[in-house]
Amino acid sequence: MVLHWIANPGLSGLPGSIPGAGVRNQIMPETYQPAEDSYLLSEVLKKEVPKLLEKNPEMKSLEIGSGSGINLKTALKGGMKKRNILGTDINPLAVEHCKKLGFNCVESDLFENIKKRQFDLIVFNPPYLPLDKKEPKSSRLETTGGKKGNEIIIRFLEKAKEYLSENGIIFLITSSLSKDINFEELGYVSKIIGSKKLFFEELFVWELMEK
Repeated sequence: MVLHWIANPGLSGLPGSIPGAGVRNQIMPETYQPAEDSYLLSEVLKKEVPKLLEKNPEMKSLEIGSGSGINLKTALKGGMKKRNILGTDINPLAVEHCKKLGFNCVESDLFENIKKRQFDLIVFNPPYLPLDKKEPKSSRLETTGGKKGNEIIIRFLEKAKEYLSENGIIFLITSSLSKDINFEELGYVSKIIGSKKLFFEELFVWELMEK
């Protein structure tokens, strides 16, 4: 989650702003707003979803941490059927917002409240920054992936295989600021399919498949 937790006292002191904007989005002030990582993942989905649909027109997708719904909308625009798109978020306000956009969305901490079923595509733009004790606790849920930055990702990957269909794919964002992850050790074949250099970090989109 790109560094974007600068507080704005003009909006009840709530942390979290779009990088460079200086103020929070006033429509959905308490949901994760699209930033560089969101847009990078969106670009990858725009390119990859139509290819996947050629092979499987009834492809079913799950997004963990749907936030503003930007990538639920990207999947829909890419040709997916809305009934085959499921979003989740730990933030009930984000869940409610995505439902208002017309998507199925469930409040869940990772897979906690997801009924056991198989998905052809699982998408996750996780909190991936190492713990910064100077950051307000109220915004760490959106930004902090653990002490090293990769703990939530590892939790996700340990469980994700139970929800992947045969030949299913994961698209996952990571950052150069967090500790590297040994995907092979966790049982995945991996390759980078997107990246973006920022002045303080480099973002990567990984395609993962079960070994």
